[in-house]
Amino acid sequence: MYQALYRKWRPKSFSDVYGQPHVTRTLQSQLESGRISHAYLFTGSRGTGKTTCAKILSKAVNCLNPVDGNPCNECEICKGIDNGSILDVIEIDAASNNGVDNIRDLREEANFTPVNAKYRVYIIDEVHMLSIGAFNALLKTLEEPPSHVIFILATTEIHKLPATILSRCQRFDFKRISPEDITARLVYVSEKENVTLTENAAALIARIADGGMRDALSLLDRCFAMGNYIDEEAVSSAAGIAGTVHLFSFSEFIAKGKFTEALKLVSRLHNESCDIDSLCTELTLHFRNLMVAKTVRECEGLIVCSKDELEKIKARAEEIKLSKILSCIDILEKAAANIKNAVNKKIQLEAAVIKMCSPASSANINEELEERIASLEEKINLLSAGKPVAAETKTPSAPSVTETKTESVSETHEENKIAEEKTGTITSDENKESPSVSSETIIDDGPFYNWSDVLEALKKYDIPLYGILATSTAVIKNGRVIINSDNPTLFDFICRDSHSKELSKAIFEVLGQKMKIAVSNTEKSKAASSPLEDLKNKINNFNNN
Repeated sequence: MYQALYRKWRPKSFSDVYGQPHVTRTLQSQLESGRISHAYLFTGSRGTGKTTCAKILSKAVNCLNPVDGNPCNECEICKGIDNGSILDVIEIDAASNNGVDNIRDLREEANFTPVNAKYRVYIIDEVHMLSIGAFNALLKTLEEPPSHVIFILATTEIHKLPATILSRCQRFDFKRISPEDITARLVYVSEKENVTLTENAAALIARIADGGMRDALSLLDRCFAMGNYIDEEAVSSAAGIAGTVHLFSFSEFIAKGKFTEALKLVSRLHNESCDIDSLCTELTLHFRNLMVAKTVRECEGLIVCSKDELEKIKARAEEIKLSKILSCIDILEKAAANIKNAVNKKIQLEAAVIKMCSPASSANINEELEERIASLEEKINLLSAGKPVAAETKTPSAPSVTETKTESVSETHEENKIAEEKTGTITSDENKESPSVSSETIIDDGPFYNWSDVLEALKKYDIPLYGILATSTAVIKNGRVIINSDNPTLFDFICRDSHSKELSKAIFEVLGQKMKIAVSNTEKSKAASSPLEDLKNKINNFNNN
């Protein structure tokens, strides 16, 4: 029967344990000196070697021919513990044996002397799952066990153990195994299994495993099913992730704002059964690497990847601003939380990709202000040094009926007065001159009967503004389109150059003529025309007289 790699290649001596030298050296020293404790507590994240070290310790204390604190793995005791024929080493799963009665039975069995071995060893895995009553039943025996009994407790959640248990054990904290150690172990196992594993593929598995050797070996086992040559593509396919090639494509599309290409890539990976959760995690880690490469000069020890990939990361980091990278990380973190509870995970990731591709994600107010301040400071420094400052010039573009500009402040006083009296506070946009449209065409004042057609056209250009204007009406007066709306956010939207351009484009599509745009402050008009306001004004006038 086939045996999984993490079971087949489980270390059988302390010398074979990777990534936990602070634990293995201490245990070996205790065994060599004979200072063996009656209770040990192993804690750490999953797959870091807690149960493995517990089994090695159980063999080492009972081995007939120990070597430098390691079990010989050749005597009948070591072999019997490995194959389970010696019943003096008992492994208990606290998740399914967490009651008071289970611990009472264990306490009664502990009084019996071992049959074959020197010590009766109890390995209690996931000990934090025990109930409060079970912990209390274990306390006395754990504090003063018989001389032939050793307890080894293992847990991933040390904070759930009572302080009374912690104070009775020798505690060993297992760290996450470094990517370098995981990579070395994977290469060693692959060589023994006569399978070729590339260095980049081993590094990718180590990164996915996140410090857990068992997870790394389990993923390697899946990769072995795909053939005798394992590269990055095979690992990406087996793990259901995007892989580094696709990650760099994502960051390129996001940096250049290519919405369509980014969404197509999400769809393609989804159709190839790529796990959306894993893809979001990989994207977050990719932008984390870009952040580190952007801010740290010597980042080789902080990014787990090959030398070639590190050079690509550095080159990509130079192309993207730090604020953009940090913004993408925030967006991906929020998307990861939404994906867990989403009905359609793909939609959540697509929304995150659109936000990241949008210039708004990087060109926020703070960044714009910083850039403008830096530009002004540079000009001031030049002026103070007596150097001339070149005026900014913009390349003139071809006339277009869709372009708009803010209404000039140099308009006549009469026009401003009429605008303020009729519409309250106004912002207006004006189309640039177009050679194909006659500026002498005059549209009669009155209701804008085709306003619904303008809204339908606006739906193609600016959906947010269309939603705000959905219940609005409009009139034409003095060459202006005056919009009547109760939505208080309309004024702020029209003030933005991008929204005013799209609205001007929609009006031009319907009328075929450039028009100025104004917003009527209906709330102000209502307040001024209310009976209560009129009565208040009359009382004030009467008192003044």
